[in-house]
Amino acid sequence: MKGKPVYVEILMKAPMETLWTYTQTPELHQQWDLRFSEITYIPKSHEEQPQRFLYKTNIGFGLSIAGEGETAGTREKDGVLTSSLKFSSANPISLISEGAGFWRYVPTDDGIRFLTRYDYKTRFGAFGSWIDRFLFRPLMGWATAWSFDCLRLWLEQGIPPHVSIRRSMIALISSFSLFFIWLYQGLVPKLFVPDSGELEILRGAAILNGYERPLLTLMGLCEVGFGLLFLMIWGKHRKVLHKTNIAVLILLGLSAAAHPASYVAPFNPITLNVAMIVLSVVSLLNASELPSAGRCLRKKP
Repeated sequence: MKGKPVYVEILMKAPMETLWTYTQTPELHQQWDLRFSEITYIPKSHEEQPQRFLYKTNIGFGLSIAGEGETAGTREKDGVLTSSLKFSSANPISLISEGAGFWRYVPTDDGIRFLTRYDYKTRFGAFGSWIDRFLFRPLMGWATAWSFDCLRLWLEQGIPPHVSIRRSMIALISSFSLFFIWLYQGLVPKLFVPDSGELEILRGAAILNGYERPLLTLMGLCEVGFGLLFLMIWGKHRKVLHKTNIAVLILLGLSAAAHPASYVAPFNPITLNVAMIVLSVVSLLNASELPSAGRCLRKKP
């Protein structure tokens, strides 16, 4: 049950020398690559031997995975550069035991095709293979692609990786907050505890006589579905989602005018809706030039 090798490619509009420096210098490399927290080169005894290095990846809760490897660069025809790589980890909690791959730098009229392909062996037998295929390898592919686009923004737009990471965290926190609020509002007061007040509001509309409960259930399901979109939609369609969220919240706030008492209740439509609108406004202001794994090719053309 072995997974396919990880392949990621992106076009970099940067000089070859600059791209090589930012990918081959440990102090620069560890800033943009999510897969590594620290990279340290081991001094070479002579210039011709491959460059050996140590790496460490922090995985949270004070834990980290360390390993070692070696890399060597070669120049091919037409100005193509290749950096081959071997790596391994003796850490018993590391899913990866050893692996190999390469980076290629291919000059084109539009820039540098920067691509990587790598594969590795896993520990823990069939269980490790299953975890790798369905969870770890997709995560590694996404992290590689996101990191490549983070590097692209650094070289092309001058946006440092720490800024890209901070902006991405703002987008993630805003999206998860909106997901949670819509999910809670759809499940708790509409599906789980409909008598908490939502049902009484609908009963005030005579035209809905006898259909209040099915309508409330439908509204709850719609809110749950809309909330899930904040976890499912990323990239260029995020702006449309947040603009839709703002419009929906304004309409819902105005619709409560038929029940003036709701405007003075705790966590009323004004306070809650405004807070949710602000989350979307922050996301829209923060949306420009965010790294995205979707900008990379994930299959070899």
